[in-house]
Order: sequence, then C-alpha cells, then structure tokens
Amino acid sequence: MMEQPYYETFQEINEFGIRLAYNTAPGGYHPLHWHEEIELLYPLNGESTIQIEGRKYQIANKHLTVLDSRQVHSTYTYSDTSMFICVHISRKYMERYLPDLDLYQIRCIPDNISDEKFSEYLTICKLMEQLTRLYIEDVQAYLMEAEGIILQVLARLIRHFSVKAAAVSTATDKQTLERIRDVITYVEENFRDPISLQDIADYLGLGKEYFCRFFKKNMGMSFLQYVNEVRVSHIYQDLIRTDTPIGELAEQNGFYNQKLFNRTFKEIYGCTPSSVRRDEKLI
Repeated sequence: MMEQPYYETFQEINEFGIRLAYNTAPGGYHPLHWHEEIELLYPLNGESTIQIEGRKYQIANKHLTVLDSRQVHSTYTYSDTSMFICVHISRKYMERYLPDLDLYQIRCIPDNISDEKFSEYLTICKLMEQLTRLYIEDVQAYLMEAEGIILQVLARLIRHFSVKAAAVSTATDKQTLERIRDVITYVEENFRDPISLQDIADYLGLGKEYFCRFFKKNMGMSFLQYVNEVRVSHIYQDLIRTDTPIGELAEQNGFYNQKLFNRTFKEIYGCTPSSVRRDEKLI
C-alpha cells in the first residue's frame, strides 16, 4: 500500500479500521496515489478537481465523493488553504458486516448521481455535516458519536450506491489498474533517485516502448512527466514546511536540472518556488 502523504492528522475512531481527519491542506496539485482503504472525502470550503482512474470531476464544497479501495486518484485544490473531512475505512472492518464485500464496489461521485438517488445523496451529505459540527463544538465523547455517523453513511452507501464488481470491470481493466498502481508505488518509493524508462519497464516486465505507449494511453501524460510532477509536489510541501534552500530541496527530491525543475513547478502551480516561500512567510 502506498503511503498517504496528504492527510496527516488522522484520529483512530476504533481499533478495527476507521480513521478520521479534519484537515487543512495547502492548495495546488496532489499527484496520483491510491490506498487499500475506502475513502470518504468531504470538502468544507472552496472547490477542487479530482481525477479518478483517468476521469476528471469538479467537486464543490459540502459534496461527498467516495473513493473505493485501490482507486487511483489525484486532486487539485484551487484555494490557498482547503479544509476537508477525510475518512478512511478498512475493507476488513466492513467485512465484519458484509462478508461478500469484495463482490461490490461503491460508486458515489457528485457528477454521476442520478435524479432518483439525489435525495438519498443529500441525506448522506447531511450526515457528513454532522461530523463537522461534532468537531467544531468539541462535544463530549464525540468520537463515539462520529463512529455511529460513519457507520450510517457506509450503510446508506452500500444500500444505494454499490454495484456488482463484475459489472464495472473486466480482466483487462484489472490488469491495467494493477500495473498503474505498481507504477505509482514504485515512483513514490524511488522518486528521490534517478528513474529511467528502462528501470520501470524492467520492474513491470514490459518492453520500454510498450510501457511508454501503455502509460501515455492510460495516464494522459508521459512517464517522465509524471515522475517530475511527483517530485515537484513533494518539493512544494517541503517549501512551506522547511527553510532548506530551494536548490537543496530540488536535489533531495530527485531534480538535478534546475531549469526543468523551475519550468515544471510553474506549469503545475502557476508560480515560482521562491514566490511560494515568500508568500508563506507573509502569512
């Protein structure tokens, strides 16, 4: 499972596998990643774009998006600071209630909600609002109440927004997603070191030319562009958290070409690395 670098304030709701985060995250791009847990993502302010397995969606505040286990996704938030409720639930926890959970996948994305299910979707969003109020009011034993609300959300999602897994994926789709997940994990573990096309092709057991075509087709960008985006996203986080010189941060995160680093950074964030640090000091 890939490390989750963006939500850092998770609270364990129980020992069985529910984690809850009320988080403020810096704006900008958070590159493709995945995790074993089911994720409930509920923005509290601003707007964001989320890409899920190659498709992009606009996500407005106070609209719940569900990311099923192992779905590859990335986000782009447009505000300088964005607040989210983020809940991770282990599939093993849910199997206590649904032993055949692997036969189903949850599909709940605001853009795709049908008219007949919209009322139920609003009910679920109101439950997520209750989680917000619990946190703001800091009520006694709020973790107990939070667990009950999350279970209600899960029950309604499974009842109204789950589909048979066989109906939404083929053997070819599964192999493609497995390869993409392997690439993402490999890059996340090795982005600080030089990574060549031959390295990743050998890791997957594919020819270099075939891998290039495969990655471009399924990700909409070249592999090397993706690696550079991952590196830049980590540098961005370091810029706002440390005082390490920008040149050192670039090299620590695998960028040895300063011109390429500056160009990639500006393409993603629309500004220079030095302006990010300058703005951070003014806050």
